[in-house]
Amino acid sequence: MPYPSPPRIPSGPRRRTLLASAAGAALLAGCTSGADSGGDPSATERARAQAAADSATLLGRYDAVLTAFPDLAERLRPLRTEVAAHAAAFREGTTPTATPSGSPSASPAPVPVPATSKDALASLAAAERALADRRAKALLDVPGESARLLAATAAAGAAHAYLLTTGAAK
Repeated sequence: MPYPSPPRIPSGPRRRTLLASAAGAALLAGCTSGADSGGDPSATERARAQAAADSATLLGRYDAVLTAFPDLAERLRPLRTEVAAHAAAFREGTTPTATPSGSPSASPAPVPVPATSKDALASLAAAERALADRRAKALLDVPGESARLLAATAAAGAAHAYLLTTGAAK
């Protein structure tokens, strides 16, 4: 009579442990101390230049909505101020020759503003959300400080989108 085989005990770490470790390692790789290290410096500069241009475009959207709906000023000014700070932070680490791919050197075209303030707020929220998503994806391609800056501004953009849709941005 054959003996039953012993229960199979995994000899290595579980899949969940490996996935958690890989995720932690990816986060730690982006959390180096000091300036950006490793990676392609020109790619990092291009990413920062693109992020600065994106913030400038978003800033233009805020300005267009504020011009069309001055009654939203108290609600939008704190968010606009943060967007302006994001643009400045991204420009801080770029050289004058670093330009985002596909962006013209001329000033951006005027942004159409929706007819109602409610639609204008929804439009700003959608723009904030889309930019936050792009930044969250882009941070995987840059090292250190640039990754942290992209992560922080992506989180801020998501918070802005929430505040714009809930009416809590006062």
